[in-house]
Formats: sequence, C-alpha cells, structure tokens
Amino acid sequence: MDLSFVLFAVVAFLAVVLLCEGLYNLWSSHNSAEARRIASRLAALSGEMHTQASIERSVEPSRLPRLNEWLGRATAGQKLQRFVSASAMAVSPVELMLLSGILATGGMLLPVLLGKPPVFGAVLGLVLALLPWWRVARRRAERIERIERQFPEALDLMGRAMRAGHAFPTAVKMVGDEMAEPLGRDFRILFDEMNYGVPANEALAHLAERVPLPDVSYFVVAVMIQRESGGNLAELLDKIASIVRQRLKLLGEIRTLSAEGRLSAVILTALPFVVALVVNLVNPKFMAVLWTDPAGLRIVGIALLMMVVGILWMRQIIRIRV
Repeated sequence: MDLSFVLFAVVAFLAVVLLCEGLYNLWSSHNSAEARRIASRLAALSGEMHTQASIERSVEPSRLPRLNEWLGRATAGQKLQRFVSASAMAVSPVELMLLSGILATGGMLLPVLLGKPPVFGAVLGLVLALLPWWRVARRRAERIERIERQFPEALDLMGRAMRAGHAFPTAVKMVGDEMAEPLGRDFRILFDEMNYGVPANEALAHLAERVPLPDVSYFVVAVMIQRESGGNLAELLDKIASIVRQRLKLLGEIRTLSAEGRLSAVILTALPFVVALVVNLVNPKFMAVLWTDPAGLRIVGIALLMMVVGILWMRQIIRIRV
C-alpha cells in the first residue's frame, strides 16, 4: 500500500472530523442554550414577550461537572480552565481532553491498520490530538486581539461618562451597553457582579482573569489604587487609553517590519514537506527507503526533531513583545 493511499485516508479522516464539527456548530447556532437565550432577549426587546429581571444570576450547568470540579482543584487545572474560558467557547477542559484522546487514538490506529510503521501513527496521533487545542488557542487569540483593539475606545467612553457626572459602575454599564462583542459582554458581567453585591476589587480581578491582556490588568490595578488613594479617575483612564494606543501603533509598525521574517519562517517550515510530497509522487521508490529502512526512520525522526527546534527558534526571533 503506497503513501498516496495513506495521505488520502488521512485527508478523508480530517474531512470527516471537520464535517462533524461544522454540523455541530450549525446545530448549536440555532439550538444551543446560548442561541435560545439570545433569541429570548431579542424577543423581549421587540415586545413579543415580557421578562422580569431577577437579582439571582443563573449559571448554566456545565457538561461533565464532576470531572470539571475535580480538575479545578489542582493549580494546573485552574490555569487550564482560565485558558479555555478566555476563548469564550462553549467547551470545557475535560471535553477537550477527551476529544484529544479520541483523535489521538484514531490517529495512532489508522497507520497500523494500513500496515505502516508505528512512527507514522505516533506523528499522526500527536497532530490530531493537538487540533482541538489549536482551535481553542486560535479562538482565544482572536478574541483577545479584538478586545485589545476595542479597549482604548472603552476607556475613552468611561472617561467621558465620568466627566459628565456618572459614577464608575454607571460608566461600566455604559461600556457594556454601547461596545460590541466581545468586550461589551465582559463589561456587562463586571457591572452585574458589582450590582449584585460583589466587591468592586473582586469583580475587577474577575475581569482580569476573563481577559488575560496586560492592558486590562493595568486598568484593573490603576482603578484599585485610585479607589484606595483617590484622584481623578477620568484623567487616569485617558492616560491609560493614550498609552494603549501608542503601544498598538508601535506593535503595528513592528509587525510590518517583521513580516518578511514571518513569511520566511512559514516557507522554511512548509518547504521540506512539500518537496517530500512532490518527490514521492514523482518517484515513490526513491522516497520509500525513508520508511522501509530502519536507518531511514531514524533520519526522519532526527530531521523532525531538528525542524521542531528550528521552528521554536525562529518563533522566538520573530516574536517581539511590546
């Protein structure tokens, strides 16, 4: 059985997984609890139904609550839960771990069933196991990036509201009502917590946990210090907004200057795999020695290890923090 059939099987497996995920996302967009809650809010705003707000905040029961509770007892589990919650996806860390285990098992068994060496199963299982976490990390990075762009406008809005005579909780509510998602949702949660009796410092700390962004942490620390020592909070918010804008401007310039390095890193990473695929399609016997001979398997393993080291090295070079 040649490598072309293996590649076709892997691609077909990934296509089935992505199709299942797409069907689930399509179903959840219309039938999930969040979709029903949004529909009920829209119906209430349009006057189709009358709802009465309750001071008790309803908490949705999570799937696999016992396993999530057991995971939250450990420090590493708490960090993992904060990492997943920052993506705002309707998934728990335990579900991600189970999905990764299922995909890893399928990836390890597929090459064995096709009569290929176990090293292919190990590589395929590792790649498939990392796919759910890559999806969560990508959604988390996109959400944080959107919040980062929205945050200076939110600070300006709060500063103008406080100059007009509004209190800090009212300014937070205005940001939650006026700003688009995802920042508006986090500020609405912040206002609800303060409105329902949670101490302001604790509610602000919760905001910093939900949004793992340095700018938000600076804002939280500045507000906490101002509440203890006093001062002009509106002017403080304007200064923070100005600093954030200058940092984002500098970050944009750095990304523009480092675009060539990032493109070179992508090309150098993909080039060996593309060349190996082309050579295998043109002359399969020439490449077959890499996975039929024990020395070839060792060479492939060493090459993959060196590529991982090179990718991490290039990532540290082109990743500039501002």
